[in-house]
Amino acid sequence: MHMPPRLSAIVAILSLNLYGNATNLLPALATEWGRKPVNLIGAQLSTSQSMTPEAAIARLFTQATLENDWFAPEFLRQVPLAQVQLIIDSMQTELGKFQEVVPNGQNFLVVMEKGTVPTQITLNQSGQIIGLLFQPPRLKIKSLAEAVSQLQQLPGQVSLLVLEGDTATELAALNPDLPLAVGSTFKLAVLQALRTQIETGQQSWRSVVELRPEWKSLPSGVLQTWADGSWLTIQSLAALMISQSDNTATDALMRIVGRDSVEAVAPERNRPFLTTREAFLLKSPSHKALYQRYRLGNLAQRRSLLTELTALPLPDVSEFTTEPRAIDVEWFFTTRELCQLMQQVRDLPVMRINPGVASSTDWQRVAFKGGSEPGVLNLTTWVEAKTGQQYCISATWNHTANLDDYQFQGLYSTILDLVKAKAK
Repeated sequence: MHMPPRLSAIVAILSLNLYGNATNLLPALATEWGRKPVNLIGAQLSTSQSMTPEAAIARLFTQATLENDWFAPEFLRQVPLAQVQLIIDSMQTELGKFQEVVPNGQNFLVVMEKGTVPTQITLNQSGQIIGLLFQPPRLKIKSLAEAVSQLQQLPGQVSLLVLEGDTATELAALNPDLPLAVGSTFKLAVLQALRTQIETGQQSWRSVVELRPEWKSLPSGVLQTWADGSWLTIQSLAALMISQSDNTATDALMRIVGRDSVEAVAPERNRPFLTTREAFLLKSPSHKALYQRYRLGNLAQRRSLLTELTALPLPDVSEFTTEPRAIDVEWFFTTRELCQLMQQVRDLPVMRINPGVASSTDWQRVAFKGGSEPGVLNLTTWVEAKTGQQYCISATWNHTANLDDYQFQGLYSTILDLVKAKAK
């Protein structure tokens, strides 16, 4: 599942929004999950003679404290200076001492003791920062076995599976058959159920539906703000569900294809298969009694309880905190099951809108879905190398305390790099 906005220095480097979509944080280094940030990285680069991009990046790591006049006012309106300082401090805690800034194509690499951080920056005419993006770090890890060893050291429960080719040869594995909460990565099952109905003629990508009030959920996404009765195609709903992890689009598709159809493609442990609206209601602090009945009930009792939820209004976003809450109300998959689902939907156009943590320039094709809430994080990526070789990389982390998203994303990005090197 997926809680409302949390602004943490660690997740701010590459934010997995509420339901697991990678969102580049531009120009601010942090953004509310589910809100599209303003993209200023593409702005025309025009700098003062006294400040180069390399020098501006290096200054962030070599000066004891940051200064307001290093940043354009429009940047600081989105993120306070203290937040930027916290992010820089967190990077140094995780990666050790700053060493240097080196060119990386049109962008840069921040080289630190334990890894490198791909970085983009834009300066205005006065040499002030108006756009800044730190991508997940590439750690100094030489093998998949070493990456697995580092994942094993994380608190809580961790699963990883790296598969190669149509024969699904295991290149790396850590608890690949352990069911864990995966957040919005469950939406792969909804997409597969939809695809099945389209292939059998029950649905069409071009079919148009009206947005209904009972479909609306909490963010992430945008459809919860649209007027009731707005017209949408099935294709549009699927694209929003995967690329933006739109919860309202997800619940709409679940209503359209039917809960039983989604349950038919998902592991039996996920029955009843929850909509995001139902999960929010059950996790709401205002509905503790309903939550207790649900977690203690059998399947028939749980299905009956879900009918009671239809009469309840959505909880307010402010009810949720950044602490893990009721993560037994979730969607549970193994990384092996997620790779199997990804295999079934990877070729759909909607899967290629958002590449997630992977760099689309490194691969011939990328399909991605991720999911997160406090205490839950999953990243699942299918990639096709320029040599034609195909891979699935799925990793999940569950813990009763808040997760170090930055560390996990760094390990995952490093695994992607190791797979890329093998594919050459």
